Amino acid sequence: MMVLRKLCRTSLSFSVNKIRHFSSKQDPPRILITGGLGQLGVECARYLRNKYGRENVILTDIIKPSMEVANDGPYIFADILDFKGLQKIVVDHRVDWLIHFSALLSAIGEQNVPLAVRVNIEGMHNVIELAKQYRLRIFVPSTIGAFGPDSPRNPTPNVTVQRPRTIYGVSKVHAELLGEYYYHRFGLDFRCLRFPGVISSDPPGGGTTDYAIAIFHDVLRKGHHECYLKPDTRLPMMHVRDALRALSEFLEAPNESLKRRVYNVTAMSFTPEELADKISAHIPELRISYRPDSRQDIADSWPQVFDDSEAKRDWNWKPEVHMDDLVTLMIKEVKEKIAANGF
Repeated sequence: MMVLRKLCRTSLSFSVNKIRHFSSKQDPPRILITGGLGQLGVECARYLRNKYGRENVILTDIIKPSMEVANDGPYIFADILDFKGLQKIVVDHRVDWLIHFSALLSAIGEQNVPLAVRVNIEGMHNVIELAKQYRLRIFVPSTIGAFGPDSPRNPTPNVTVQRPRTIYGVSKVHAELLGEYYYHRFGLDFRCLRFPGVISSDPPGGGTTDYAIAIFHDVLRKGHHECYLKPDTRLPMMHVRDALRALSEFLEAPNESLKRRVYNVTAMSFTPEELADKISAHIPELRISYRPDSRQDIADSWPQVFDDSEAKRDWNWKPEVHMDDLVTLMIKEVKEKIAANGF
């Protein structure tokens, strides 16, 4: 009798999930974003709300939101280490897609490895099991930090040896492999993009590639910037506008077009010196000095040039913001942010 009841529950759950996914082909998806107040969350929510409707994108985090964020659309407290709390949100809000941004970034993760293990690895276990249970489409970002010193650096292909040397990178390789396993074992619609350094007007958030954000803020506020990387450190980069478009297009790509569950994406590669030269065309008086710190060792183990040819082939990925556009956009956007904040 117990077995029969279990089979009935399983059959009913499968039927309900099939019905929801069928209707989502006509209706906008209901999207839950974890770690929503981090580097990409707020802008991602705005981007997807413009596309799918304000009420269909739910931003979550454990931080008290600003009034601007609270007024932009639905915001809920959610701790990714609390499985039952996440489960309640998915059920109450009839979530279809889950975008999992919660993570401690590279430099911050190295300062608190036990916390990074809990947030980046245990949190991933929770969201992927939740996605399996409710048959959600789940997106988890990965990073150039998922590669290590044994990886080819120029270019770094989609499939190669990884072996990262940071807990952030280790947790992202773990997420990639776990997601692929759940796809093959359970049919979970897992999708993952390995992003390069993502550049936006928001203040730097603790990543090694964030020098490319800090340089604009420092130069426009103070006229000078002290860079924690060597001037010739080449890393792949992308403006947030391209990152969000890549995420959205990848989430919408039909399953049959995807040859992989994990893809590299990028837009450009440059060094701090090359970026400073481009900025000086707009701000000739800028001053840059260099004092490499522990983040240099991290950067030296990462790709210099990302090969994203498989994303271009399989789902027509194509960057739009190139280096000159990036510099023009960032000067404009950071000036606006400084003016809005009054300093």
